[in-house]
Amino acid sequence: MTRIPRRCPRLCLPLLACLAAFIAAPARAQFVGESRLQPDQLAIVINDAEPNSVRIGAYYRKRRGIPAANVVHVSIPGKPHEISAERFEALKDEIDAHLGPNVQAVLMVWTAPYKVACNSITGAYSLGFDPGQCAKTCLPGRPSPYFNSSSSRPYTDLNIRISMLLPTESVERAKALIDRGAGAGFRIVPATAYFLTTSEKARNSRAAFFPPPGRIAARRLVTKPMQADVLEGAKDIMIYETGMAEVAKLDTLGFLPGALADHLTSLGGDLLGGEQMSSLRWLEAGATASYGTVSEPCNHWQKFPNPTVLLKHYVQGTSAIEAYWKSVAWPTQGLFIGEPLAAPYRKR
Repeated sequence: MTRIPRRCPRLCLPLLACLAAFIAAPARAQFVGESRLQPDQLAIVINDAEPNSVRIGAYYRKRRGIPAANVVHVSIPGKPHEISAERFEALKDEIDAHLGPNVQAVLMVWTAPYKVACNSITGAYSLGFDPGQCAKTCLPGRPSPYFNSSSSRPYTDLNIRISMLLPTESVERAKALIDRGAGAGFRIVPATAYFLTTSEKARNSRAAFFPPPGRIAARRLVTKPMQADVLEGAKDIMIYETGMAEVAKLDTLGFLPGALADHLTSLGGDLLGGEQMSSLRWLEAGATASYGTVSEPCNHWQKFPNPTVLLKHYVQGTSAIEAYWKSVAWPTQGLFIGEPLAAPYRKR
């Protein structure tokens, strides 16, 4: 990962100040939750050429009450890690032809394909394939109009259907992941959001956006920025963000239902590659959603979840897919994975 200059643009400075005030608010403060994505606004895409996709898709539809009209069947044989732009465009057209105007988001029920040339499949699906990014992947990315948006209907308002992958390497793990997402939000439990500044300095480009230490009393959530390479033994994780090529001690951790976790590194989104830790490891450790890039992004903070923006939207009640998508300014290379409807701070 090539080092680039770190900057804190003006648009994000008010977010830091706002969150500091938000954290300092007394327990009696009233939280006005954002409207969040509903099951009838989510489409699921099942790969009929993969038995696990069929089984997991059926389980997800039943568990989350997805309408039958929102289920799309496609066939992608062979589980290729990458597909061409031409094959992707045909796939996107096939999916979109089945979707009504109420559908705001799409869940692809498979692990692979996850890449379209240098684009992630979620970035290409939601924003359109960007061949220009592939000329030099370290160049700035195309800005997302959904970044830090207040919209609860991205397709209606912005003509963007946000998207996520639900990995299918293991049926049992996928069912457990779905159950974690569905179980989030029935009651608010004590939790911590951990933000680690590590010794891998090039991967600390978003540390300037780490929230200050504090407590959001009405959410029973503590924010804990740390100077450390590893988090060990914590059992109350709602958010864990770090910058390491490999994250150690995951087997010692306890993630709460709805937990979000990711690491700023070059190829976390190369799910089935082997050069760096795959974002799949977060889900296997117990997180409910994660994020990683599929091609060398350099360490532009804009290509990774902005911690302040992510925390802000999640504690206000949005779903995992909405909070993650709203937190990434340049998501072309970024892959969103997990259970999209998890909302531990949903308005009840």
